[in-house]
Amino acid sequence: MTDELIEKMCMELRRGTLTIAVLAQLRSEHYGYTLRQALAELGLVIDEGTLYPLLRRLESQGLLTSEWREEDKREKRFYKISSEGRRVLSQLLDEWRELNASLNRIV
Repeated sequence: MTDELIEKMCMELRRGTLTIAVLAQLRSEHYGYTLRQALAELGLVIDEGTLYPLLRRLESQGLLTSEWREEDKREKRFYKISSEGRRVLSQLLDEWRELNASLNRIV
């Protein structure tokens, strides 16, 4: 039971940080695969079943824009943070920094 509980709590913890990481990484344009690679290279592994629904949700919220383009003879959807997404990212980062500082003082 404890391992299952810890796994659920870790998933909750990751959920919010993934949003911040994706918005921050999309300050430069990526399509899904290159976004996953870039995040993994920076130490944040995210599976496709988590990433693509997150991208669709962030786009529906107006935080991302996307565009279909052909690259290497394949249609790919490229994502980039929107101006509203930049504003939200800035606020999320401020909140994250405050929470992180508080947690550092507590632990």
